[in-house]
Amino acid sequence: MTRQHSSTAQRHSTSPMRIDITRLGRRPGAMVTLRNTVPSPARIGLPMIAIEQGAQLEMDLQIQSVSEGVLVTGTVAAPIVGECARCLTPVDGRVEVGLTELFAYPDSATEATTEEDEVGHIVDDTIDLEQPIIDAVGLELPFSPVCSQDCPGLCPECGVSLAAEPDHHHDRVDPRWAKLADMLPPQPDAKRDER
Repeated sequence: MTRQHSSTAQRHSTSPMRIDITRLGRRPGAMVTLRNTVPSPARIGLPMIAIEQGAQLEMDLQIQSVSEGVLVTGTVAAPIVGECARCLTPVDGRVEVGLTELFAYPDSATEATTEEDEVGHIVDDTIDLEQPIIDAVGLELPFSPVCSQDCPGLCPECGVSLAAEPDHHHDRVDPRWAKLADMLPPQPDAKRDER
């Protein structure tokens, strides 16, 4: 059991989102600033737009010891890529999210009185920022990203980009008259011009 526990700690220590807080001790008011750039361990975001795995996450955080645990505040910024929900062209940009997250000490009243997912937890003198960052990015990104606010999208009949072909259209016959239109002989263009 002890061997497994130490291997878990070693595995966690290599995660770029896991922060060792040993230097804070349990002294309320003790604080460290963390400015670091780490690769995203996974794709973070929504189906149509996200931070790609391996993209650089710029973390600017303050980690402060409080009576019940450790409070993390600051920002995380990263490039985002995806596709326009209307015309499916690639879109890119940048997202910056604010973090305010409490991680409770294992034997604190906060841990004893809150649900499992209400606050983070300190495990082996480390905190894991991955889930709070995933949650914050998910709330910040648009569910349906667009390349521009006035993007006309795609033609619903043939899929042509309406931005590339603004005059694109299809001649439509009212379905109630479609059978009658099929009975009429085709008229040459010359006769149409004479009318």
